[in-house]
Amino acid sequence: MTDTYLDLVRTGPGRALARRLGLPAPVPLRRHRRGDPLVPGPVLVLGGGPDADRVAGTLLGWDLDVRRHPEDVTRFGAVLLVLTDLERPAELTGPALELGGVLRSLAPGGRVVTVSRPAPGIGAGAASATPAGARNVPPAVAAARQAVVGFLRSVGHELRGGATANGVLLAEGVDAGAPSAQGVLRFLLSGRSAFVSGQFLTVDDAAGALPADWEAPLRGRVAAVTGAARGIGAQIARTLAGAGARVVVVDVPAAGDALAALANELHAVALQLDVTDEHAGERLLGAARERLGRLDVVVHNAGITRDRLLANMDRTRWAPVLAVNLESQLRMNEQLLAGQGLGEAPRIVSLASTSGVAGNRGQSNYAASKAGIIGMVAATAPLVAARGGTINAVAPGFIETEMTARIPAARREVARRLNSLQQGGLPEDVAQAVLFLASDAAGGINGQTLRVCGQNLVGA
Repeated sequence: MTDTYLDLVRTGPGRALARRLGLPAPVPLRRHRRGDPLVPGPVLVLGGGPDADRVAGTLLGWDLDVRRHPEDVTRFGAVLLVLTDLERPAELTGPALELGGVLRSLAPGGRVVTVSRPAPGIGAGAASATPAGARNVPPAVAAARQAVVGFLRSVGHELRGGATANGVLLAEGVDAGAPSAQGVLRFLLSGRSAFVSGQFLTVDDAAGALPADWEAPLRGRVAAVTGAARGIGAQIARTLAGAGARVVVVDVPAAGDALAALANELHAVALQLDVTDEHAGERLLGAARERLGRLDVVVHNAGITRDRLLANMDRTRWAPVLAVNLESQLRMNEQLLAGQGLGEAPRIVSLASTSGVAGNRGQSNYAASKAGIIGMVAATAPLVAARGGTINAVAPGFIETEMTARIPAARREVARRLNSLQQGGLPEDVAQAVLFLASDAAGGINGQTLRVCGQNLVGA
């Protein structure tokens, strides 16, 4: 779907008109393209202590141009603020103002990333747990850590030029050199996180492994994607296949032609399956084992909407949404974890929605199902961890799809602009987040929900 307004303000006259009228002037986002540099310019690392040194060492290992002093360069591709040693809120003052002094030097499509620790019992995502070692954190330390969350999210609202601001939270005992700390840092710096802003990911432990090839982190893995015949599901399948995975694409028999075409395109296995089938998980696992030997990654993307104000809602609109969007995932996960054939480090990624975070008018059924996914993921995390794996969720905001194209034009235009990046996301933005969470580089991230919404104004 074309964003005509975005195309208009990319022209000189259109940009000038938008400026004169005080209208938003969004720019095309820096998205991942094979061969592009990881960061569009030198990287400035602010902060002191061992973790700042580890972060700088990681970046040097990626052949980036790393600077430790603002005066070294006039234009930065990214600025990292390492704050893992904060003990009182006042200690944030100096680093915050130092960052403010270089924001005008941030390149278009640049990145601001904080590296800090979570405040116990709060977390910055839609769901979080308190690590055992964090329960005795003094109030001043907890206040300082949570202050970083509000600070970073406010910075995200101030950035322009397609730049984003996100945070890495390192649980107690995890240092900035842990594999998943490096993995999430690379994801947030790269074009793969183009539509992610104002978000935090917590690295819960030192698990995970870095890929030999960052362009093919799923090489040798088998992945299944439900609801794969079109839209976001099809793009997820393409992205996972492009990252080296052998893919099983799954959708209902009614989508058989589109599913077969996608399977032919990707040299994938097509499985016609209704996810509400009582034995859907067993059938999926059986098909993957029979055709490809095992199953390592499952992406629960299948979902439906039946929008109606609650006063006009009936069972025929309510029940199918919960059955497809939520109950099917619960049942399939139980069967997958009980069965044989999952890889040694299985990855499950579920598609939630910002509607499940903040609610949405006319979507009480859909929001209930997507909020339920967030709760399911958090509660299922220990069960998957016992198998050496992880389960996480991705919550898209406004994404340019066939579904959002059916929204009335005026509402659609408003929805596109209600985020820090002032535009809708693309299916590839969701797919890249799924790819990261499905990779070994995210092995220390479990039970969390990552919003891919451009820092939408609804919710956190």
